[in-house]
Amino acid sequence: MGIGSVLMVVRKDSSLALVLLGLIPIIGLATTVVIIKGVPLFKSLQQKLDRLNLVLREQLMGVRVIRAFDRGAYEQVRFDQSNRDLTETGLKVGRLMVTLMPLLGLIINFTNIVIIWFAAKRIDLGLMQVGDLMAFLQYTMQVFMSVMMLSMLFVMLPRASASAERIGEVLETEVTVTDPKKPETIESGLGIVRFEDVTFSYPGAAEPVLSEITFTAYPGQTTAIIGGTGSGKSTILDLVPRFHDPAKGRITLDGVDLRNLRQKDLRSRLGYVPQKAVLFSGTVAANIRGGKQDATDQEVRAAAEVAQATEFINEREDGYESYIAQGGTNVSGGQKQRLSIARAVVRQPQVYLLDDTFSALDYRTDARLRTELAKTAQNATIIVVAQRVSTILHADQIIVLNEGRIVGQGTHETLLKDCEVYQEIVASQFGEEAVS
Repeated sequence: MGIGSVLMVVRKDSSLALVLLGLIPIIGLATTVVIIKGVPLFKSLQQKLDRLNLVLREQLMGVRVIRAFDRGAYEQVRFDQSNRDLTETGLKVGRLMVTLMPLLGLIINFTNIVIIWFAAKRIDLGLMQVGDLMAFLQYTMQVFMSVMMLSMLFVMLPRASASAERIGEVLETEVTVTDPKKPETIESGLGIVRFEDVTFSYPGAAEPVLSEITFTAYPGQTTAIIGGTGSGKSTILDLVPRFHDPAKGRITLDGVDLRNLRQKDLRSRLGYVPQKAVLFSGTVAANIRGGKQDATDQEVRAAAEVAQATEFINEREDGYESYIAQGGTNVSGGQKQRLSIARAVVRQPQVYLLDDTFSALDYRTDARLRTELAKTAQNATIIVVAQRVSTILHADQIIVLNEGRIVGQGTHETLLKDCEVYQEIVASQFGEEAVS
């Protein structure tokens, strides 16, 4: 628009256009000042706004911890520092803009006065028409507006670039878990999960989390995994849905390497309950149907009964249509776990992956849930990570981990005789007399 307007000005009156062209360098100088001084400031402004949002988000999410540890004053100072930093940068930007805008307005009005002064002389001599003067002024104004819009663009670009960098980090992250070009299919559908000499390390880790893990989980059986904190229990479960791929060895489902299956086909056969129960905003029924979108009301209720969630659901005024707040903040930890289990049960998967899902339940509810789950999943493979020995006493096989390696494998009775690590775990929970 600016270039076109300059061409039209020259076409209307080339002599008078020299006045405008002489002032363009002044406008360019003002724009350059904006770019040199404004761009770093606006980029810094966006980054400091992000920092303030980060601090505020942490304080809102951790408000109970802040109150419990009487950290209110400290967090207030932390917020004030971020807020003051943002304010100071915002004031610098504001001073630049309140200086620039009147300056540009002064240049525009001064240019109009100069143009009218010279144009009046040319009109008086009969070299120019009044209509041409009005058109000339309009084109001149268009040139200035184009330059101002361009300067605003340079102001907004650095703010956008700060946000674009974060988006770019996500978009440019290399996807390590991908579908094979020629995927295989599972024909038997039994649900046999086999780990064959599996070793896995997280990116940047000095030591592998899991080393030479080998075991087989069969349908109709419960395979329990127990061990100390950081021994790699949850990592084993995360490898089955292919959240990660092993560095060495392989994991198979019914004899097919997981890396040769489409992720959708693999995960459709799994019922995964994470260690930290996750609920979504919506109704109770909608959260349970997260495991199976087309589940009937009867299937939803049956899954809730298995998960021992029926009692507290019926106590709510709207029952299965009761609203669940974002993150499940309006239900207790045990209720969240039971709804997460119901979401897996309604799917009727071939393989259940239960990551310490009974930790928030009382012993009575725990026992009833395990009994009902055993009935419902009698032909499915169950792999459960547990902290409490009482949860896995009757498991068909127990795998004991220590520092990422299997140090014991067998039933409860066998491990009590042969596995020192398991003996220590049992003694810590039941006392020394339970081991002897």
